[in-house]
Amino acid sequence: MARLEVNRSGEMEVFVSVVQLGGFSPAARAFRMTPSAVSKLIARLEERLGTRLLNRSTRQLQLTPEGSAFYERARDILADLEEAEKAAGMGEQPVGRVRINTSASYANHVLAPILPEFMQRFPGITLDIVQTDLVVDLLAERTDVAVRAGPLKSSSLVARKLGETTPTIVASPAYLERCGEPRTIAELERHNRLGFGYARTVDGWPLREDGRNIVVPPAQWVQTNDGEGMRHLALAGVGLARLSNFTVRGDIAAGRLKRVLAHLDNGEMESFHAVYVGQGGPLPSRIRALLDFLAERGRIS
Repeated sequence: MARLEVNRSGEMEVFVSVVQLGGFSPAARAFRMTPSAVSKLIARLEERLGTRLLNRSTRQLQLTPEGSAFYERARDILADLEEAEKAAGMGEQPVGRVRINTSASYANHVLAPILPEFMQRFPGITLDIVQTDLVVDLLAERTDVAVRAGPLKSSSLVARKLGETTPTIVASPAYLERCGEPRTIAELERHNRLGFGYARTVDGWPLREDGRNIVVPPAQWVQTNDGEGMRHLALAGVGLARLSNFTVRGDIAAGRLKRVLAHLDNGEMESFHAVYVGQGGPLPSRIRALLDFLAERGRIS
């Protein structure tokens, strides 16, 4: 029962304020306490946790590694508490922060154009968008929803399919004028084939020629870890790129890029999903609102 007598949320609030405001004195003013009272509270917190959270000097406070980890968790817990209180006061209206992890390609070409509509529908939801092509651990990165391309491997993830797209090989007119347009797989050998600098399900370009499926490895001259970055390299005439059709169809229509080797397309389709961790129980309304919106307006066509 002694554990219940500790005002843990209050301790977290004071500790987070000390870190964010940069000292005991400003935190004391914020909570109408004395600096010595704040110092004693932090000391009791450290004693209860069994670790030092702050290194103190006459001029500044510095977080220890344990203090930094506790600060991040405490900040998120306090944010969740605030969201819970807001949600209770607003009934069914979704409120709170949703952290999204997605590729820059999806963020730029699909998500950004529909965000104004989402914000108008759900003014109580704030979004934290993290852009990366790498597959991340949703729990470790404190991610609510991730948009991923390709097959799903983890059984702990629940998915909402957002459609499919065709990978397309493209190049800029300037590159093709300088280096020529390849017509066969053999001719690809003398071209700079832009590649990704991380492991993928298929490490290369799956093509079909003379009834045979052939995976052509990308050249190693230029690599990137970001699909949108690769698109800009292709636009600049650096080399050939194999990208999702939805990211380059506007460039193709405008003549900034040209599709090449279309006759060697093997018919492969790449699926997109909005995924989240399935832990049982109902989803928070803020996450459910985003998933439903993406299924409606954020589909790949």
